[in-house]
Amino acid sequence: MKLALPDREFGGYIFDCDGTLADSMPLHYRAWKRLVEEHGLEFPEDLFYRLGGKPTEQILEQLRDEHGLRVADVRQAAERKEEYYLEMIDEVKPIEAVVGIARRWYGIKPLAVASGGFRRYVERTLDAIGIRPLFNTVVCVEDYARGKPFPDPFLEAARRLNISPQECVVFEDSKLGLQAAAAAGMQSVFVPRGT
Repeated sequence: MKLALPDREFGGYIFDCDGTLADSMPLHYRAWKRLVEEHGLEFPEDLFYRLGGKPTEQILEQLRDEHGLRVADVRQAAERKEEYYLEMIDEVKPIEAVVGIARRWYGIKPLAVASGGFRRYVERTLDAIGIRPLFNTVVCVEDYARGKPFPDPFLEAARRLNISPQECVVFEDSKLGLQAAAAAGMQSVFVPRGT
């Protein structure tokens, strides 16, 4: 599948990680399913994808508040979910259509990753597919107050790249991420599953 790319160059290129640069969403789903089932609940795949783009702790809080997930310590449960993901990290593959765009602009335009994940897991994912050196900066959940659909992750990436938001384009696979890009005043490219 080809991406619908804007027909102009941008000052800065910002990429989500999971599901955009890395074909890691099926692995994250398996990790989530394992964690949620340990707590006696089901985690349908369509719900998982609807929550895509949100930080792990926010997803856990939503599952607790709206679906009755019983977790005593959200932070600890989030860490456990990420550890389950790391057990499978050797299975992650790049999404070549998007990685090719990052490679195309590497060294020519400033590039950033803006993710809802914890830094150590995002960096491990980028390392697993061999592309972390392409990016000038990596923005993770530790770097902003409000996650997607708020614009904070993308605005922080633009700030670090020293590029105005209007001169940035975002590559995203989630509805929440696309909303965050629009809220930041940035153009976006949707990366559909199976790209």
